Amino acid sequence: MNEREVAADATNPLGLEGIEFIEYATARPQALGHVLELMGFHPVARHRSREVTLYRQGDMNVVVNAHGGAVAPAEAPAISAIALRVRDAAAAYRRVLERGAWEVPVQVAPMELHIPAIHGAGTSRIYFVDRHKEFSIYDVDFVPIPGVDRRPASPAGLRWFGIVQYIGRDRLDDWCAFYSALFGFRLLADDERFGILPSGRVLASPCGGFYLQLIEPEAGAPDGDECLQRVAFGTQDVLAAVAALRERGVGFVETPGVHTGQRGALTQTWLDTTMFELVHAE
Repeated sequence: MNEREVAADATNPLGLEGIEFIEYATARPQALGHVLELMGFHPVARHRSREVTLYRQGDMNVVVNAHGGAVAPAEAPAISAIALRVRDAAAAYRRVLERGAWEVPVQVAPMELHIPAIHGAGTSRIYFVDRHKEFSIYDVDFVPIPGVDRRPASPAGLRWFGIVQYIGRDRLDDWCAFYSALFGFRLLADDERFGILPSGRVLASPCGGFYLQLIEPEAGAPDGDECLQRVAFGTQDVLAAVAALRERGVGFVETPGVHTGQRGALTQTWLDTTMFELVHAE
C-alpha cells in the first residue's frame, strides 16, 4: 500500500462510497409508493418473501418496508434505515463494533443475504453494503417487476444529497463524535451551509458523496424523539427541478420564512410525516 492509499484510509476508514438505499417503514406502502412516484421514483422489484418494494430513479434506491416482523410499522412512514456503500462490509462492520457501535442481530431467511447492521438514531439501523456494482443485493433478495425499466432516469435530475436527523437537546457533541469516530465524517464550519433550512450542524461524509444535518429542538420546544427526519436531494438547477416536479403534482412550501429559491426548496408534507428537501449542488 502506497502513501496515498494510507492517507485515503485514514480519512475514509470504512471505504465509504455513498448511500445504497434509504428504507421507509410504513403500514401504508401503496400510499407512500404514490408519493415516491410523484417524486420521480418507480417500483422496479419486490422482495421474494416479505412485503417490501424497491423504488428507484437514477442511482437512488428507496426501500418501502411494510413487513411486520417483531414490531408492526406505523401508518405514518418513518425512515427506518440507511444503507451505506462500503469497500468491505464485513471489515466495516468489525471496525464500528470495535469502536462502540451497537450491533443489530439480523434474522435471515433461507435464500436471503446477510447484511450487517448497527443501531442508528432512534429505532433506525445503519447497514453496510459492498455489493453495489456488477452484482447487487437486489439480485438475490428481490424479483424484478416484469416489463419495467430497472434503471429509470431521474425526471428532475435528482441525486442523493443528505439526510436530516433530529437529535435530543445537548446531544450535538455525542452525535458528532459518533459519526466522526465510527465513519470518518467531518464537521463543517458554521458558515458552510446548504439549502434554505440552514439550522443545526452539518457533517460531510468522508467520500464527499453526501451530508448529515443534525438539528436540536428549538429553544423552549419540548425534547422530541431522535430520528432520521427527511431526505435531501441535490440538483444543479433547483428551479428547473421544482418546475418538473410541480408538473408531476408535487407541491412546495411557500411562506415568508420558507420558500423556493435557487438555493433550495421544501416539498409539501404527505402522510403526516413525509417531506423532501431540494438543495442546489454542482
